[in-house]
Amino acid sequence: MLDGQTCLVTGSSRGIGRGIAEELGRHGADVVVNYRSSEAAASEAVDTIESEGGTAIAVQGDVADYDDVASMCDRIHDAFGPVDVLVNNAGITIDKKFENMTKEDWETVVDVNLGGVFNCTHCLFEDIKASETGRLVNISSVVGQQGNYGQANYATTKSGLFGFTRTLALELASTGSTANCVAPGFVETDMLEDVPERVQQKILDRIPLNRFATVDDIAGIVRFLASPESSYMTGQVLAVNGGMEW
Repeated sequence: MLDGQTCLVTGSSRGIGRGIAEELGRHGADVVVNYRSSEAAASEAVDTIESEGGTAIAVQGDVADYDDVASMCDRIHDAFGPVDVLVNNAGITIDKKFENMTKEDWETVVDVNLGGVFNCTHCLFEDIKASETGRLVNISSVVGQQGNYGQANYATTKSGLFGFTRTLALELASTGSTANCVAPGFVETDMLEDVPERVQQKILDRIPLNRFATVDDIAGIVRFLASPESSYMTGQVLAVNGGMEW
């Protein structure tokens, strides 16, 4: 389905990003596994993709640093040529009540979660625009739709991706390339495991399907958006949250 497509997934050494990278590789894409510091985990992701018959490389790059991203893109071009699909997945959290949040806490999250999306998209915009199957997929969150106690910085960045996605969809439309956004609910990852059990139960009580999402639930949606099957869908926010209202 994705044969001949070069796909970059930022922050894909673990969690949702890794699941997305492996899913794209499983369906024929040449996958770039981006990481900032987790080299061993990124190499494991590459090994998994290759063991299933796919092609992948791991490329280090801090998405919050524009020059670092530009250098990363040069390395990707050397290995695979232009990028057809960019999945902006990399993100961080620094959770605190707003009254206790420092300017540094705010700026650090904004620099990665929004600045990183700008940096990667800006460096690869011409690739996506020129590709016959150009796809921009931004990974947001249900928190961007609903807000969440102690996550003013994170919620703001994830909400900001909605406007960014819609605008890029309009600017890419004349070329046939698309831009869409996925807003996952609460997903079974290491991050969720760190949440106290009583809090996890409160979250479950708000989910009509009465379960947390698996990484595969999210990766399958992204694979669809990266594929030719989604060619008439652009500017959309796909809420994959088990039925939580927003």
